[in-house]
Amino acid sequence: MTVSTNPFDDDKLHEECGVFGIYGHPDAAALTVLGLHALQHRGQEAAGVVSYDGKQFHSERALGLVGDTLSSESVIASLPGDSAIGHNRYSTSGGTVLRNVQPLFAELSGGGFAIGHNGNLTNAMTLRRMLVSKGAIFQASSDTEVIIHLVALSQQPRLVDRVVDALRQIEGAYSLVILTQKKMIGIRDPLGIRPLVLGEMEGGVPVLASESVAFDIIGAKYVREIEPGEMIVFTENGIQSLRPFPQLKARPCIFENIYFSRPDTLTSSGSVYEIRKRIGAELSREMPVDADLVIPVPDSGTPAAIGYSQESGIPFELGIIRNHYVGRTFIEPTDSIRHLGVRLKHNANKAQIAGKRVILVDDSIVRGTTSIKIVEMIRSAGAKEVHMRIASPPTTHSCFYGVDTPERHKLLAARMSIDDMARLIGVDSLAFLSMDGLYRAVGETGRDARQPQYCDACFSGEYPIRLVDHDGGQQSQLSLLAEA
Repeated sequence: MTVSTNPFDDDKLHEECGVFGIYGHPDAAALTVLGLHALQHRGQEAAGVVSYDGKQFHSERALGLVGDTLSSESVIASLPGDSAIGHNRYSTSGGTVLRNVQPLFAELSGGGFAIGHNGNLTNAMTLRRMLVSKGAIFQASSDTEVIIHLVALSQQPRLVDRVVDALRQIEGAYSLVILTQKKMIGIRDPLGIRPLVLGEMEGGVPVLASESVAFDIIGAKYVREIEPGEMIVFTENGIQSLRPFPQLKARPCIFENIYFSRPDTLTSSGSVYEIRKRIGAELSREMPVDADLVIPVPDSGTPAAIGYSQESGIPFELGIIRNHYVGRTFIEPTDSIRHLGVRLKHNANKAQIAGKRVILVDDSIVRGTTSIKIVEMIRSAGAKEVHMRIASPPTTHSCFYGVDTPERHKLLAARMSIDDMARLIGVDSLAFLSMDGLYRAVGETGRDARQPQYCDACFSGEYPIRLVDHDGGQQSQLSLLAEA
């Protein structure tokens, strides 16, 4: 028996990870595990929790899903203390091995230091070479370990200042949760590319998480987003908000609104579910087509398909039924079974499809392998016409800010015209949402070409943070202002 990664799971962009932290609650570890359950969609390869009991740190890290690895009574019992941080991992930097599983922990000169990181550092290899030349010994291949070494080498007297000193040397996207003997710290990069939000439990217990859905599961209330460039410090004396970095125009990742975040998440722009419905409505206005049914590609295409249906007046139906009991791996005993691929996760609802003109709505097209199989399945079910509408602009560029993206030459939209893509996928028509339509859906009047309101590099190729390890250090808005 061979267990292999499902190639059709890899035809999506994947967020690297989710982070969670809680300070001052007797059930800190259990609540952290619950928070990681709610953030499981952000990373399924590994998970970990570090807690502090007032005397020592405790750590549990494992490969696999939270429910399979961290949720047992014995694991929770091994994580005593009233403060804890947790992490879900989907690797973009470093391989999937236990030593790369976060939160990472180190004993520094001032005591224990645990860190969880969502994002990706674009100058990690450059800094790593510098640190190794100074005698640093790395245990992992994750870029997060670079931050630990920079903090350890800082000559600043206070821990907070040492962290700031370290972060001023890095470039890239990051949301961080840090736990020490006396503090929990949350930090968001100066452009706010990766998300981080603040919540509060009864009694004023503070909680940090990548998304507000982690608060819902533990009964905490959503307070606000951590601002871009903000460092928020929790101690027994209260909460302190610091602004140690240059103030820049925020550029949060726009793909959070399209796919990464759970639909029931709340952001500063509002409900992600409502945003995705507005995306579908914009898509219907921009790219109408005469048809009988609007069908989502489950589950990520569902809210946009609802919006498309409501705006167009074309009935919405569940024309594809998803098998929710298929994980990221499946058994492939023979080559004759392997080609079935997508049918393990999806099956056509033939009674709804036969003889109909169908509009398929999906969030994006990456490699196109899943789209080809889905269209084949819909045609085999007897569809008269198949039109595909995509709830985002064409994905033409790789992400270097914490998203697992194929190399650019593997992105279908980077090497084909829309007409060529339509012929390859096998649809009667293919259309994407415009950039301005996407921005309208998230509450803007359109995209400001001079100062875009979001990071949309995967669509535009305009990278707001220089790619030091990738392009030789081309200057960017962030690096120029940091040097000013």
